[in-house]
Amino acid sequence: MEYQKLLDLIEKYEKDLATTAEAAELDQWYDSFEQEDGYVAHMEEGERVVFSQRLFGQIDQQIEESLSRPVLKFRPVFRWLAAAMVFIIFGLGLYFYPDFREAGKVIYPSQYASKILPGGNKAILTLSDGSEISLTDAENGALTKQSGIKIIKTADGQLVYDARAAGSSSEASNTITTPRGGQYQVNLPDGTKVWLNAASSLKFPLTFTDQKNRIVELSGEAYFEVAKNKHQPFKVITAVRPDQEGREQIIEVLGTHFNVNAYPDEESIVTTLLEGSIRLNNKLILKPNQESIFAYDHFHVVSADTEEAVAWKNGYFMFANEDLRSIMRKISRWYNLEIVYQGKTTDNTFIGTVSRFKEVSEVLNILELTRTVHFKIEGRKITVMP
Repeated sequence: MEYQKLLDLIEKYEKDLATTAEAAELDQWYDSFEQEDGYVAHMEEGERVVFSQRLFGQIDQQIEESLSRPVLKFRPVFRWLAAAMVFIIFGLGLYFYPDFREAGKVIYPSQYASKILPGGNKAILTLSDGSEISLTDAENGALTKQSGIKIIKTADGQLVYDARAAGSSSEASNTITTPRGGQYQVNLPDGTKVWLNAASSLKFPLTFTDQKNRIVELSGEAYFEVAKNKHQPFKVITAVRPDQEGREQIIEVLGTHFNVNAYPDEESIVTTLLEGSIRLNNKLILKPNQESIFAYDHFHVVSADTEEAVAWKNGYFMFANEDLRSIMRKISRWYNLEIVYQGKTTDNTFIGTVSRFKEVSEVLNILELTRTVHFKIEGRKITVMP
């Protein structure tokens, strides 16, 4: 797609003038814009600068219009504008925002002395006898065997429970815990796949044989692809602290795909359903593309942006009208950083998408382009400033 045509399509979409075919073409571009052989990669550097100037101009206009409204709402056009912005910035190999100027000079984001790398596949497996195995350091292959179940670490960073040789039911359980700066995938004995985000834990039985329900306990965030078994419902119980009354949630499913964000330092538990159906606390049925927000023993159901909900699993930070402190909590967990605040933080919300596998400085630079926030890095501490 020629870049002038892309700009025209974005403008038509914003004005609700795009046809179904044009909207589909814009979606197709969004899905492929990061490919190395995409059309942006073949632009001359001067063309890419001109292209970025036009995009940033449209972003500024949309931001100004949104800020003039009583309520700031997410508009789909930002999806493509933000995607193009991030791609152009990284494609040019610099941080360049032509429309943010003072006294005729382009403002560049800060340069940081500290180099802080992103998280990766790190976890601790606690066995039923209390012993621990560092999955970060363990070699690939069979790790151990419990109650006839073989526990295997695969080369692509997964923990697999092979229950084919398991005998009778067992009350023993295991717990997998990811540290700050870690993530891990585990395949449970029933075939259910679970992806754990940073600073999370999952407790589960060695085998679900002869059990009425398949029950696991979650703290933190995880994405589930539950193996179907209509005779044995799968339940996820979210762990809560003693001071968090009204936050105990039980999810019951037969076979489905969903994401649960149940970090102790978040105000609510957010459950997003991608496929199938789930029952929450035995009283609320969630349908695909719906999201429940649970706090103080009360559910609030909204339409879900499923792409945003599972962006972390797919290797991205995706912000859609997200406040700064929420963003910094995500950054803190993934990069294993301490966050402190100096002065009053901005009330603005942020929109954009950036890879979780960039150095933290690159993520912070994107946020600084707004000119509403600045950062200072000292060791593993980030100071957030106006």
